[in-house]
Amino acid sequence: MTMDRIRKYLLGGLTALTLTAATTSCDDLFKDAPIDKLTEESIWKSPILLDEYTLVWYHNASNGFNTLMSTSWLLRSMSHPFTGWYTDQITYSLSGWSRTGFADEQAGKEKAIARTASSNWGLCYEMIQHINRLLANADKIANGAAKERILGEAHFFRGLYYYQLLRRFGAPMLIKDLYDPLNDSRKFPRSNYEEMADYIAGEADEAARRLPVKYESQDEGRITKGAAMMLKAKIYFWVGSPAFQNKSKDYYGFCTDRSKEMMQKAVAAYEELINAGYYSLIPVTGKTEEEIAESYGKIFTTRNSAESIYEVQHSADGIVEEFGHRLDEDAASPFFAGTKSAYAPTQNHVDEYGMRDGKTYDPDHPYANRDYRFYANVSYDGSTYNKHVYDIHYTMNGNKKEAGVDLTYYGTNRNAGVTRTGYYMRKFLDPTTTLFGDSKYGSKQNYIIWRYAEVLLDYAEAQYRLGNTAKATEAVNKIRTRAHMDQLTSVTLEQILNERRVELAFEESIYWDYFRLGTAYDQLNGSTNPLRKMEVVKQADGTMTYSISNLKSQSTERVFRPNQYYYPIPWSEIRYHGIEQNADWTEQ
Repeated sequence: MTMDRIRKYLLGGLTALTLTAATTSCDDLFKDAPIDKLTEESIWKSPILLDEYTLVWYHNASNGFNTLMSTSWLLRSMSHPFTGWYTDQITYSLSGWSRTGFADEQAGKEKAIARTASSNWGLCYEMIQHINRLLANADKIANGAAKERILGEAHFFRGLYYYQLLRRFGAPMLIKDLYDPLNDSRKFPRSNYEEMADYIAGEADEAARRLPVKYESQDEGRITKGAAMMLKAKIYFWVGSPAFQNKSKDYYGFCTDRSKEMMQKAVAAYEELINAGYYSLIPVTGKTEEEIAESYGKIFTTRNSAESIYEVQHSADGIVEEFGHRLDEDAASPFFAGTKSAYAPTQNHVDEYGMRDGKTYDPDHPYANRDYRFYANVSYDGSTYNKHVYDIHYTMNGNKKEAGVDLTYYGTNRNAGVTRTGYYMRKFLDPTTTLFGDSKYGSKQNYIIWRYAEVLLDYAEAQYRLGNTAKATEAVNKIRTRAHMDQLTSVTLEQILNERRVELAFEESIYWDYFRLGTAYDQLNGSTNPLRKMEVVKQADGTMTYSISNLKSQSTERVFRPNQYYYPIPWSEIRYHGIEQNADWTEQ
């Protein structure tokens, strides 16, 4: 049974699945099985049911591009935002979305944050319990390659869910075996960074030992040996980062500075992955600016490429009910009948793209001679996408400013959106997607979580922090050469971090970088780092003027307080297990 064929089970309630007994309701998962006949024993003995059992781990690890922004007061807690919206690189434009649960969270409202925290905590432990149940019954699964793969997936996802908990909450409770709080009186203390790093790395090693390097087409998209190796490298890279050294509590990080030790382990893990040769950078071809940008953009519309390590598998035919998504439609400008402008790059991000060919920045021609990746990632006034020249400027007609077509609301709904930053997103989009408004079909691009370019950038930063500037420079130059950018003779930490923000623009790692670098308070606060926009105006004499300004309401729209580095653990867990809450959170 292929990944696509059984994907349909994932949207029918699997997030609530935790098998506890033969009486557990699994009708959404096993639609063809009589509910009174389905037992745990039947699951462990059935290859098909085992595959379906493991797929819940995939789906709950990430929603991919399948976002939900509910403005209903009843459903606010069900919003699933795009990770990029939390950063300063991209924002939404639809005014109604300021009333979503995500917007409350981004504005620093503690009830919204606590709600999200509780959901994340509960889901991760639900999946860990789900995995522990399978591992407790591993001896009942028939021996063979399928068993090895399933056990490998189990160890990978158990490590991954603990990694997600560590990033969001600091060191959580480490529960290594099946635990039933109704019949088990055990209480669990909070772990610490040392124990969690070694445990997650051990799970990754166990997964890598069991998993194959690649799969046949029918199982494409499953976790591989390389993904497990990446998880091991990632955990050491995370705990070795600056924000987790010299902490007051060992569940916030290390009480001394262990950065070099952890980064050395990260380097060793990355080198093992690099030297294995499982992945490579997709070549970027072309000679002109347009050709290079088009070739680079295909990296993100090619499913399961040679560069991809771990990506969320969306429906291959774009069927929304089978985990397709609406990315292209939601990102579209009014010219393409777009009404949401859900992904608007900021001027903050545009400024991160450097110049090429020795040119200097010209404020009268701000989009000339920029890094080739800019043209692949961002649509700006005068750029061309899908044969359309973007008209994102105003034209002076006497004393009146007339909006261009890409600044004019589509249709008659005045609640529709147009870009509020002067830019539209181009990265990830597929110009062949034209089924806007179709209730059945949407977009089919996969959501890439890890790719080989990130391996090289992580490796470069780790080597730099260990004093190995030459190796760091070599790794960064591999990324720049692929993008047809000039090589650097040496790199600084600032250059490495900027290269990350350009190469990994709008990708998940950018958000988490704020936390591991300890820069979230400065970068995610609208008062210290307001999102900025570009307004382009064509004057009566034909000249173009470019004006940069802050978006409105930044000091209230984007609020990040120091306690948000570690989200609150649900108070029910604090009381039951007698553990310490993260600092500066009070029960509501």
